[in-house]
Formats: sequence, C-alpha cells, structure tokens
Amino acid sequence: MSNIGKQPIPIPDGVEITRMDNEIFVKGKLGELSQIIDSEANVAIEENEVVVTRSSDEKRQRELHGLTRVLIANMVEGVTNGYQKELNLVGVGYSADASKGNFLLLNLGFSHPIYYEKPEGITFETPNSNTVLIKGINKQEVGQVAANIRELRKPEPYKGKGIKYSDEYVRRKAGKSIGAVA
Repeated sequence: MSNIGKQPIPIPDGVEITRMDNEIFVKGKLGELSQIIDSEANVAIEENEVVVTRSSDEKRQRELHGLTRVLIANMVEGVTNGYQKELNLVGVGYSADASKGNFLLLNLGFSHPIYYEKPEGITFETPNSNTVLIKGINKQEVGQVAANIRELRKPEPYKGKGIKYSDEYVRRKAGKSIGAVA
C-alpha cells in the first residue's frame, strides 16, 4: 500500500469538495480548482476528510493511488493558502517591474526589455527590483510560470548572472587561468 496514498486528506473549514463523474472540484476562499482523475481511482468524500483507495494491486492502480491523493491534496492546499515561488535576478542592470498592468517587465541584459504576459490565475509581485514573487492557487501553473521566466536567462556558472530560484545554489566554475607557454 502506498504510504502517501493511504493517508486521508483533511478538509479545512471553508473548503468544499465535490465529485462529478471523473472530475473533482475544490472550492475555497482563494478560488476554485478542478482536476480530472482516472476512472479507476476510488475517491470517498466524507464529512471532514477525503480518502483515496485502490481496487487492486495492479501496477497501474499502484501508480495512480499516490498520484491521485497528492493532486487532491495540492488543490486543497492551493484554495486554502495558495502557492508562491520566488525568483532572484542576479546581474548588473537586471531588474523586474510588475506594475505594468498585465505584463512583467524584465531587463535581463539584452538590447531590449522583455514583457512577460501574466497568465490567468497568476499574480506577480516585485518587492524590490531584483526579486519576483509568483503567486497562484494552482501549484502546477505557478511552477511552470516560474520555470518559463527562469528559462529567459538561466544562471551561468562563471559569474552567477541570470534568473535563479531563491533557494537554488549555482555551482561556480573557475575561470580561465593564464597558463605557462611551453
């Protein structure tokens, strides 16, 4: 039995979970999320918790057991507290500005500024010019938007310039050394 899959998901106050056919709807104070789950997954919604079980020990059932439980738990967490990723811009002249309406303005050392359009359900905040906070209720969307922004200028290993996650460690390389000519 999956150690993650067998744990019940507590339903906090103010969160409403419903199931229609193969779709789970979670509604909370921050918004509403839905997720299509496999028809073979057994999801029992009780008074104050959700229990995910499997009908057999086939390989596919074991794979879906923990996955289904984690997807539902992430939706409950998202509509209750939300998710956040923090990106740091490292480099001279690198800056971000989220006050441009539906766009995040990024200056990343190119000859032109980059306007990154804000997806629906995602908010950008810039507490200072070198930090970007990406917030939303869907964990997958928040992570994907953060990865897309990071992809614009990945941190390079020699000077460490680029966009990095706040908890990311960039392993540095030694630069070229002047060698003796034989």
